[in-house]
Parts: sequence; structure tokens; C-alpha cells
Amino acid sequence: MDKHNISVGLDIGTTKIVAMIGRKNEYGKVEILGVGKSKSMGVHRGVVNNITQTIQSIQQAVQEAEAAASEKIEEVTVGIAGQHIRSLQHSDYVTRANSELVIDEDDIDRLINQVHKLVMLPGEEIIHVLPQEFKIDGQGEIKEPVGMYGGRLEANFHVVVGQVSSIRNIGRCVKSSGLQLEGITLEPLASANAVLSQEEKEAGVALIDIGGGTTDLAVFKDGIIRHTAVIPFGGNVITEDIKEGCSIIEKQAELLKMKFGSAWPGENKDNEIVSIPGLRGREPKEITLKNLSKIIHARVVEIIEQVYVEIKNYGHEEQKKKLIAGIVLTGGGSQLKHLKQLVEYITGMDTRIGYPNEHLAGDSDEDIASPLYATAVGLVMDGLKRQDRKKAEEVVEDVIDADEDLTLETEEDVLQAPIKERRSFLDKLTERVKDFLDNAE
Repeated sequence: MDKHNISVGLDIGTTKIVAMIGRKNEYGKVEILGVGKSKSMGVHRGVVNNITQTIQSIQQAVQEAEAAASEKIEEVTVGIAGQHIRSLQHSDYVTRANSELVIDEDDIDRLINQVHKLVMLPGEEIIHVLPQEFKIDGQGEIKEPVGMYGGRLEANFHVVVGQVSSIRNIGRCVKSSGLQLEGITLEPLASANAVLSQEEKEAGVALIDIGGGTTDLAVFKDGIIRHTAVIPFGGNVITEDIKEGCSIIEKQAELLKMKFGSAWPGENKDNEIVSIPGLRGREPKEITLKNLSKIIHARVVEIIEQVYVEIKNYGHEEQKKKLIAGIVLTGGGSQLKHLKQLVEYITGMDTRIGYPNEHLAGDSDEDIASPLYATAVGLVMDGLKRQDRKKAEEVVEDVIDADEDLTLETEEDVLQAPIKERRSFLDKLTERVKDFLDNAE
């Protein structure tokens, strides 16, 4: 099979590590060839804290995916999340030397590179710079400035910041597992690509991805990402509370949560009881489902309220910034019973559970279209997009090489000249992480 048409997403989570192999079918949909999943050891709240264990878990997931797809995995697209991710708004401008020429990609690159020079806290680095909208000579609300005339180009940016060491550690784990880094993506963005439709992004929507160790938020409006945040709580704190509150072991707490847990205590009658076998011949424990729901409810409310604070920080309460499509819940934590109703009750926003079947081929396995795999599907899509870009760039370079003596005389020629795709900062970041790892050997 042609290596170029397949892409591998590696989702390094707090509870599980997923390797997913996919390719585009003839209808442009993503066909999943194989999935490998392993228990994540050595990751805490989205951040690697034990390199050796993480490498073992990655290798296990990769081998499983290779066996399922009978493909060899060489390159992967990795997601980064974790409690160290934060975002800020920033506006900046450049004055152009010659306002007689139209604005081109280089001007935008110059502006973006200027934002990268922002001074960050020690150990932090800018991961994503996402232009929101541009202004040319004071005229606002311009989505695409390329090809327009103007002397002063300014833009509002959404800047995502993270810790360099955490990103390098992930790079290190991938490399030590015998894999190449093809790309790095912010996990909330990957999940958003997998579960949101274009209409929702236009209307305004908040994607909440509830993972094991972290809850990721991505807010879209007018088709542009407006806000991202990572909250350092997820499904694990709920399990932890059940364990403490009911004095049982973690494995039992997790099973209880998944089988009988509900985020809405009113649902359970007082006399519904679950009996849990005691350890090593001890008496079994009896737990009322009402109490279980109360414990879960208290924690879930806490997580949702924190997310809602972030949605308000974005400005959801202003008329112009209202998120008409409401909230989409995804990630493993979104499978909790009655969570949708609770989120609607707390936020007053329409809510649905997001399944990553928006871009999957019709005959995909039921399991893959589960919210658990939203991030992995998004990473596979991201890898496929990157490959398309590379192909497009190669074509452009071939055209330019063939026309070395190409002189663009008229404006018509300028408009028809192939446009070189602007490289996202993440591609540059990936290269930097690769260089760093190569030099650190």
C-alpha cells in the first residue's frame, strides 16, 4: 500500500494511549484501518511524568494497531494537552514598506513571527498563533487580507502557550519508541476537527472534551477558533472521590462509575443498592446508588462550572459573541449518564454528545465512532491534511522549477501563480522538537 496515503494519530492520554491508522477513501472520508489501545502508565494530568512507562505503553498501542492494520507504523501525529496549556489574546501590527504592492503571504508571516517574539514566562513557549481577524489601514473585520492593498496590516491573535519541557518529553517518548514525529497538534483542536460540523463552528460552539486527567475546551465562532483552555480535572477525580467516599479500590470505583454512575442524583430511588465483593474474604460492601450519584454529581458540577467560567471569559454573554450552537461534549467522560441534562441545567446552553463520525467512512466500526476516540480520529485527520499540504507544496515547487524563467508580467499572472501554502507554526515547532532530540542524542 502507498505509505503516503496513510496517517497515524497517537493520542497520549492520562488513562489510555491510542494509536490509530487511517487513510482517505475515494469519497474523501477517513477510513480507519487499525486501532491499538493500551493503559497509560506514566502520564499524569496530560503531562508525562515517567518516560520509561510511557514508552512501553506507546509501543504496546502501536504494536496492536500494526497487527490490526497489517501495516508498519513509522511516523505519527501526536496531540499535546496538559495543565500547562494556557491561551491569551494579543493584537499586533506591521507597517509595510511599499503600500503600492498587494499584501501577500510574506506580510502575514512577518506579522505572525512578530507575535512569536512576545516575552513569555521562563520555560514557556508559544505553540499556536491563530489569527482571528485582520485590519488594513483601520478597516476591520477582514478574514483574508491576501491580495488587498494597504500600508498598515494589523490583526488580533489567539495565542496558545505551553511548557517547552513537557512538549520535548512527549517528543522524546515518541522517538524512543522507534517512531518519527510527523506533526504536533493541540488536542482540543484535533477533537474539534473530528466532531464538529462547519455549521456549528460558524454559528458558535464550545467543544468540551472530558478526558481522564484533563478537560479540554475549544470555542469557535464565525468558523474561527476563539478560545482554548485545559482544565486539570477529568474523569479520574470522579473515580478518586468514589474510591474515597465508598472506601473501595480504584478498579471497583471505575467500574461502579461506568456501570451505575449518573450525574443526576434525583434519578435513583433510595432503595437501589449495589453490593461490592470485599477484599480477600472480607464482608461485601453495600453502596446505595443515590450516594454514588451524589458523589459524582458534586465533582461533575465542579468541572462544568470551571469550564463555564472559561466560556464566559471568551465573552459568550455578549450578544455578538453568543454561541448559538451551544455545547458539544466528547471524550470518555462524556459517556456518563445524564451528563447532557446536567450541563444544560448549569449553563442554560443547548448540548449534544459529539461522536467522531462527522468525517469517518460509512462502514466504520461502531467502537471507533465512540467519543473516547475523538482526539485520535482528529489526529489522523490532521496527519492526512499535512500530507495533502506536502503534496501540494511539491507540485508547486515542480511548477516553479519548471518555470525558472517565469516572470509575472500582468496582474492576471499574479493571480494565477500557484500559491505556496503557509506553513503553520506547529510544523515549525515539530521541526524544532526533532532538531532538539537529534542534538540531544
